[in-house]
Amino acid sequence: MRNLGGLFGLGKGAQRERRARLRLDTADTAIYAIGDVHGCLDELLSLERAIVADGAELPGRKLIVMLGDYVDRGPASAQVLDHLIAAPPEGFERICLSGNHEIQMLDYIDGRLGLIEWLGLGSAATLLSYGIDHERLGQVYRSPSQIDEVIRKAIPVEHLAFLRSLPILIEAPRYIFVHAGIRPEVELDRQSDDDLVFIRSAFYERAHLLQKYVVHGHTPVDEATRDGARINIDTGAFYSGKLTALRIWQDKGRYLTNR
Repeated sequence: MRNLGGLFGLGKGAQRERRARLRLDTADTAIYAIGDVHGCLDELLSLERAIVADGAELPGRKLIVMLGDYVDRGPASAQVLDHLIAAPPEGFERICLSGNHEIQMLDYIDGRLGLIEWLGLGSAATLLSYGIDHERLGQVYRSPSQIDEVIRKAIPVEHLAFLRSLPILIEAPRYIFVHAGIRPEVELDRQSDDDLVFIRSAFYERAHLLQKYVVHGHTPVDEATRDGARINIDTGAFYSGKLTALRIWQDKGRYLTNR
């Protein structure tokens, strides 16, 4: 009998390891938080050039914080992961956080999510970036398990190790960096991984309770937006062509884009 819990998405998060939460001293640090990339390598490289040029004018430590969702939808997910695994721009450090799409990619790899469900998240583009045409696989192999095996073997172990290593939140004295948001009324240590990468309304509706600025992505907006202490920098790069960063330096913010 088919597992109805899996069919209806019940028990989401079972068997996943809890991801790390980091604490960061941001004194004398210029932070560049970057929103959802979604396979848009050219946009990321262009934005990094703008960040490097901007940072050349600033003293002290410089840190790039990636807010997650590196894969799916855009054309170059595999290449984005290669880039993030490599060294950051000279003179910069980089911390990459997990988004929901990284977690769901691993859910597929680890057998917690079916291929059809994963494809519904935009992973056809991810597979093509690895040289895999899932429709062609369906013509060659009749068994879904064979298709799964081919796909799972095609993902480099270095990419999987990177995805598994990603922390899920950074807490600084005045700022929180996270993919989707938080529950303002719940202590950070008690927040679930699913909330941190999937939350929307429960975060937005209670944002007036925030005690720190929360820099996030996950929900695309036309322009980076600050609403009280909530700052959304996901500008939908995969459909708009615009990737946005927020520079925080000496407690002042400035937006940069790839264009």
